[in-house]
Amino acid sequence: MMFFKRYSPWLVFLGLFYALWGLVVLSQNFWPLVTEHWPMALSMAVGSYAAGSTPMGGGTVGFPVLVLLFDMPASLGRDFSFAVQSIGMVSASIYIFCRRQALAWAMLRGALLGSLIATPLGILFFAPLVPDLWVKLTFAVIWGSFGLLHLYRLREITAHDHHGDPRCPKDFRIGVLLGAASGFVAVSVTGVGIDMVVYAALVLLSRVDLKVAIPTSVVIMAFSSVVGVAVKSVAGDWQPGVLGNWLAAAPVVALGAPLGVFVVGLIGRTPTLLVVALLCVVQFVWTCVSEWGSLGASGVALALLGMVACLAGFEALRSLGLRREQLRKRDFTVSSETEDAVAAT
Repeated sequence: MMFFKRYSPWLVFLGLFYALWGLVVLSQNFWPLVTEHWPMALSMAVGSYAAGSTPMGGGTVGFPVLVLLFDMPASLGRDFSFAVQSIGMVSASIYIFCRRQALAWAMLRGALLGSLIATPLGILFFAPLVPDLWVKLTFAVIWGSFGLLHLYRLREITAHDHHGDPRCPKDFRIGVLLGAASGFVAVSVTGVGIDMVVYAALVLLSRVDLKVAIPTSVVIMAFSSVVGVAVKSVAGDWQPGVLGNWLAAAPVVALGAPLGVFVVGLIGRTPTLLVVALLCVVQFVWTCVSEWGSLGASGVALALLGMVACLAGFEALRSLGLRREQLRKRDFTVSSETEDAVAAT
C-alpha cells in the first residue's frame, strides 16, 4: 500500500502512456509497423537502462544504432532521441521525484532555464546548418571524450560525497551558461549532450556525489527532450522513420529507464559507468572507421583534436573544482573553529 501511495504519480504516468500507446497502435493498425522495428525495441532495452543509471540519455544508444548500425541519417537519430527520451527519461524523472532522491537544485534550475531558451533556437536556426557527417562526428567526439574521462577518472569521480548547495548562486549561473551552450550546440544537433555537460560540471567542478549528479542529469535531459519534441511538433519537422522506431521502443523505455534507476542502487554505479564508458569509446572508433571514406586522415585527425579539446575542457573544470573544494573545506574549518571559540566563551 505504501508503494502505491508513494509512487502513484509514476504509476499514473505509466497507465496513461500505455493506454494511449495501445489506443494509437490498435486504432491506426500500427502493429505491423511496431513488429517491423523490433530491433530498435531490443536495442533500447539496453539504452533505457543506461539512461536511468548513468548520465547518458537513451539517445546515446539509439543514435549510434540508427546511424551507424542501420545506416540512417543522423537527423533521424537526433529526432528519435528526442522522441524516445521524452518517454523513457520523463518516466525515470517522475520515478526519481517519487523516490525523493536528492538533486543539485541550484545548477539544475539554471540548466533548465538555459535549455528552455537555447534548445529551440538551436533546433530552428543552428541544426539545419550542420551537415549530416558533422552531426555524426559531434556525437562521436562528445561521447568518446566523455567515455575516456571516466576510464581514467572513474575512481576519483565515484569517491565524491558532497551533495551540493541548493541555494548556490554561482552554481545557478553556471547551470544557465552550460544549459544554454549545450542546448544550442549539442542537444539541437544530436538530441543528447546537456545531461553529460551538466553532470561533468557537477562531478568535476562542484565535486558532487554521483547519487546526486546522475539523477540531476536524467531530469535535465528529460526536460530538454520534451522541449525538443514540442519544437519539432510545432515546426512539423520530424524526420521520416521516427514514428515506427518510437512505437517499437517507447513501451520498453517507459519501464527500462526507471528500472535503471532502481537496479543501479543495488549493484552500484561503477560497473555500469565503466561498461558505458567503453561503449562510448568504441562508437567513436566505429564512426571514424565507417566514415573514413568521407573524412580521410585529415577529418579523423580533426575528430581526435576535438576529443582532446573536450578532455582539456573537462580537466579545466576539474582544476577549478579542486580549488573550490579546498576553499569550501577551509571555510568549513574556519566556521567550526569560530563556533568552538564562541561555545568556549
